[in-house]
Amino acid sequence: MENLIDAVRDRYAEAARRVTRGEAASCGCSPSSATACCDPITSNHYDAGDAAAVPETALRASLGCGNPTALARLHEGEVVLDLGSGGGIDVILSARRVGPTGKAYGLDMTDEMLALAEEHRRKAGVTNVEFLKGQIEEVPLPDEAVDVIISNCVINLAADKERVLREAFRVLKPGGRLAVSDVVIRGEMPAALRRSMELWVGCVAGALTEDEYRRTLEAAGFTEVELETTRVYELEDARTFLTGSGLDVDELAPLVQGRVTSAFVRARKRLKSAVGSRQ
Repeated sequence: MENLIDAVRDRYAEAARRVTRGEAASCGCSPSSATACCDPITSNHYDAGDAAAVPETALRASLGCGNPTALARLHEGEVVLDLGSGGGIDVILSARRVGPTGKAYGLDMTDEMLALAEEHRRKAGVTNVEFLKGQIEEVPLPDEAVDVIISNCVINLAADKERVLREAFRVLKPGGRLAVSDVVIRGEMPAALRRSMELWVGCVAGALTEDEYRRTLEAAGFTEVELETTRVYELEDARTFLTGSGLDVDELAPLVQGRVTSAFVRARKRLKSAVGSRQ
């Protein structure tokens, strides 16, 4: 697990350094090819209005597979936590949506990303934002502290997803909701792909299947679980994110096409009265 944490931290630290150098960050492309926006998983998720609301480098630093802030239905005055906040784009957008009476936290384990996010917060001029250093398996917030948890292509990177979702449940207020974008697998994936560290830190190898995601959320205590597919990656997409993995692209791409998806995952923590009524 420590090797995985170190590999993820190193990849995202390098992504932050690329953005600082004026290059594009990338989750799925190999480091040698990631100077352009070549990654089918992490590209083209923000509309013109959202793009205009954040610094240009925050958009370039985005490594997500969706736009959870657009789908989470955030309301004025809510407290939001972004698990794995990276360069801070979703935190800044959330802060604008919840307004001055609300607050947006960003949690990340990578110093370089936290520094980049803080610079983006300053440039965006938002004051209802706080970035925290830590791991998503151990959230540095008290019980029942937030109304909404968002995340963008990060939970798939965790080695212990059960712990991540238990922590998410713990810090949510009763009635609170989880609204995350993530990579989700349909059916079986080749064993060689699942063993690839390069593809794990590239957002693919560690992803849960639809059934696994649903079961893990329900085991953590969540109800009203919904998975909505937002993008399906076909043959050329598969060839792109397999490139640089050291695996046989020609052999594996046809086995992977259509099985890797981006999805929006919703779930809710019951109100205490609802919990009590079941006992």
